[in-house]
Amino acid sequence: MKNFKNFKLLSFFVIASMFIIALSSCTKNDDDASMTNLSIISVSKALNGSPNNSSPENNDSLTSVGYPSNMYIIRGTGLSKVRHVYFNDLESSFNRTLVTDNVMFVTINKNTPYTDVSNLLKLVSDSESATYSFVVGPPAPIFSSFNPINAVAGDIMTIKGEFFLDPIVKFGDIDAEVLAGGTLNEIQIKVPAGADKKLLTVRTISGTTTSTYAVGTAIFDDIFYSPWTIESWNNHSYETVPNAQQGNVVIKKTMAAYDNMQGNWDWDEQIADYRGIRISIKAQKPGQLKFIFNGDWSERNMLDVTTEWTTYVITWDKLGNPAAVQNISFQNFTKVGNDGAENTFYIDNVGYALK
Repeated sequence: MKNFKNFKLLSFFVIASMFIIALSSCTKNDDDASMTNLSIISVSKALNGSPNNSSPENNDSLTSVGYPSNMYIIRGTGLSKVRHVYFNDLESSFNRTLVTDNVMFVTINKNTPYTDVSNLLKLVSDSESATYSFVVGPPAPIFSSFNPINAVAGDIMTIKGEFFLDPIVKFGDIDAEVLAGGTLNEIQIKVPAGADKKLLTVRTISGTTTSTYAVGTAIFDDIFYSPWTIESWNNHSYETVPNAQQGNVVIKKTMAAYDNMQGNWDWDEQIADYRGIRISIKAQKPGQLKFIFNGDWSERNMLDVTTEWTTYVITWDKLGNPAAVQNISFQNFTKVGNDGAENTFYIDNVGYALK
């Protein structure tokens, strides 16, 4: 019995010793991590776009320039202590569960400034900070509109959007001359020969954006192009607004329940290059607007509209596969409950959609 008691006592001391050793080891490791100085060694592009699908060793594209909304890999020491990441003094978020002492993944805040800034990446822990020279470029350009759509060679065209930093403009693969005096939000170009039926592309160091409609495809673009118009007796108006979907002028009409707005009648059979009609619409309140084509007043094409611009493409098959365009009209089908209701509609960017 005495030997058994001694064995139990020995076992207790062995287990206790193991626990103390393990605790000391953990404490030592923790102390080692806390003693590591915070530093930045390099920044790489996260080539696969997601830390869940990326191995740091496979993402060795070192860079000193980054772009908003893109992910990058920061390598250094003491990174597990990082609490805040700043690019040009604006904080970017990161997933702390994916951080090791030597590697972290960070997506640059989409609102990070890129002009008149420090050009610094800064990491901050509870007790120290580290900086690294790093340039944030502008976001990729955003295309808003160009005007006039039906421009011909030699015309001056205005392009609106965002982040037009040293832009290169093309129509298809044809270069256009960018005129001096542009801004980040608006540039002017001289339309080259051969631009007709071509999509417009704006390229910067950060990326490329392309229009969804082509030169020469407008029916209405601040003005109606012959032979189309809306009959004056419709009592509609043309209004210059700062938030037009295309250009500066929109068609506006307040329609009583089931009231309509009718276009003129003519004939255009040159539609082989197109797949249908495009049109942008918004309303004072959510509702419905019936698109009437070539005199078909059936409820074939009912468009759900909101208070924000929506661009619709109504293809020829939905319009009965016509041989020509003869008439475009609209009718208000907004309802409150089961009753028709008045609504004010804004119509812009009426034209043809390329195949």
